[in-house]
Amino acid sequence: MSLVYGLVTGLLFGILLQRAEVLRFDKQVGALRLQDMTIFKFMLSAIVVGSVGIYLLKDLGVIQLNLKATSIGAQVLGGSLFGIGWAVLGYCPGTAGGALGEGRIDAAWGIAGMLAGAALHAWAYPFLKASIVPLGDFGKITLPQVLGVSHWVVIPIFAIVVGFFFWLFEKKGL
Repeated sequence: MSLVYGLVTGLLFGILLQRAEVLRFDKQVGALRLQDMTIFKFMLSAIVVGSVGIYLLKDLGVIQLNLKATSIGAQVLGGSLFGIGWAVLGYCPGTAGGALGEGRIDAAWGIAGMLAGAALHAWAYPFLKASIVPLGDFGKITLPQVLGVSHWVVIPIFAIVVGFFFWLFEKKGL
């Protein structure tokens, strides 16, 4: 049954990506050049809705959070590789799959690169775990834990900040 849930949510995600037009190359390049905020608005909306949903389910006892440790070294290296790949290909991993689904064959190269990168990561993981992951290792933390407040304080403040940026983006025509 979990495979069915995965298929349904994947299809819904793909439909949302397509409807929001974030699969378009010009939207991707516009985001990278900070000239079109469509992708950022899509991602920030998902973060706000996801935060509310996840923490509501957690508070109701339906789910348990299984946090991954925060490592600045891993974040910097992984984020840099992600950004370089996005800039070179013109798609991020989620949009590459959607673009391929729309028939854009160029996205297949990105997907092949992601698979090759995953294989390289698996091969290099022992080295990375010993040398990169310990750099800036903060353990399993969340922003509310760092601030010493409830997540229901952080989430509405974050939503207000996101709303302000949406207003600003719209005002600037982005």
